[in-house]
Amino acid sequence: MRVRILVVTTLVGGVTIAGCSRAPEPVPLPAPTVPAPVPTEDGLAPFYEQAIEWRDCGDAECGRIDVPLDYSNLDGRTTELSLTRVPAADEPIGALFVNPGGPGGSAFDYARAADYIVSPSIRDAFDIIGVDPRGVAGSDPIRCWTDAEIDYYFASDGTPDTPTEAEAIAEDTMTLVEACDSKAGDVWEHMDTISTTRDMDIVRSLLDEPVLNYLGKSYGTAIGTTYAELFPQRVGRMVLDGVLPVTASQEEVTFGQAVSFEESVKHFAADCVDSGECPFAGNSREVEQALRSFLAGLDDSPLPTSGDRELTESLGQYAVLSFLYFPSSDYPRLRAALTEAVEENDGTALLSLVDERVNRSPDGRYLDNSTEAFYAVTCADMPYNGTVDEVARLAAEWQEVSPTFGEAFAWGMLTCIGWPRAAENLDSISGSGAAPILVVSTRQDPATPYDWGVDLARSLEDAHLVTWNATNHTAYREGSSCVDQVVDEYLLTGATPPEDVTCD
Repeated sequence: MRVRILVVTTLVGGVTIAGCSRAPEPVPLPAPTVPAPVPTEDGLAPFYEQAIEWRDCGDAECGRIDVPLDYSNLDGRTTELSLTRVPAADEPIGALFVNPGGPGGSAFDYARAADYIVSPSIRDAFDIIGVDPRGVAGSDPIRCWTDAEIDYYFASDGTPDTPTEAEAIAEDTMTLVEACDSKAGDVWEHMDTISTTRDMDIVRSLLDEPVLNYLGKSYGTAIGTTYAELFPQRVGRMVLDGVLPVTASQEEVTFGQAVSFEESVKHFAADCVDSGECPFAGNSREVEQALRSFLAGLDDSPLPTSGDRELTESLGQYAVLSFLYFPSSDYPRLRAALTEAVEENDGTALLSLVDERVNRSPDGRYLDNSTEAFYAVTCADMPYNGTVDEVARLAAEWQEVSPTFGEAFAWGMLTCIGWPRAAENLDSISGSGAAPILVVSTRQDPATPYDWGVDLARSLEDAHLVTWNATNHTAYREGSSCVDQVVDEYLLTGATPPEDVTCD
């Protein structure tokens, strides 16, 4: 099961900078250090030479292009990408590609929310570009399960108590591979991040952009990191916020998230006590334990809801997990939903939180394909070949350090067993020859732990780290004027801070 504070000043190299200062004047983008000729020798030329037929789609332009389905077979099938361009509010200095993460999130929809995802000064200076990754949302979306099958998967037991239940999990996870194989065509086997990154370079070229300017959040950082490794001379101004490592194994990533989410449980429990409206009695440690006891009790006694579904242990865990990302907005709603469940024996509100996060409509329809897309990308990038016995051992070990989620996270890795095609992977990251990159990492980020950002900034040849001392998933435009100022100045001028920056 892996899903998917306002500060006014900061210290930069020992100098205090006011967070409310005027945005700097945009500086035109320099030419790339090495020209990027259209590839001709490997059969890619037709893809780099196609034209985008833009159409008006409200306050933006929309278009579609073709890319190779399999980059190792350029004479084979193609797949179609959906993209949008939101014009700059003023004279543009270039295009800024954006991706919200996931994997499985729609960059097309994210770009259409340009007024909210970037500062006004960035809106003025850049066309905002959103490209749905292959197989996601509007780009030949895969669909494997029916809505009822997704309901079943989310509700099914994720923390087995017996060997029989453990084998049942292994059997259930294989149903996704079988369903994609029979219903999703060929795209689902080619949704790895390296292929998506190569797609991005084709779009960059078709937009006549000499370099890729990029804002990637969460999984979106994996696309940016990979681009910096594959096409370093074509990197423009790149911001990677909430780093997901591209060289780590699934076991390493999953364990890191389990530990980090456990810290967020502690933070939520303390906040719950301080709010005076906590459904659990006692101090923060007692609240943590009461929350875990409540979730465990759902295994044998699911809660009724206003509809025809019950709140199972897995759904309860997912509700809590998915509302630990953004404390200022998530915590009050999670607290209220838990209160209804604990005091009224009604799981309706908690189930609604799950439905909101997975984009399930009240009539039972899943409005996007993010569930299947998440696994198609994750399992291609980070295959897992452990046995049920090995996972059981890890589950016991992880529960010691992450008693709320460790066990479920370990068992969730079984979903990637039997995936048919392991993607090409990167062994190391340096971005040698790339322009300076800005890495942003939040000290207590539940989904993308802080150290992942630190490690990436160290591994890149030319990178600068911005740290936000907060509990939140990602940092830019999340309430820190300090972070926003550093990122905006970099995107507008290309100037990086002389030293790493910490925003309190």
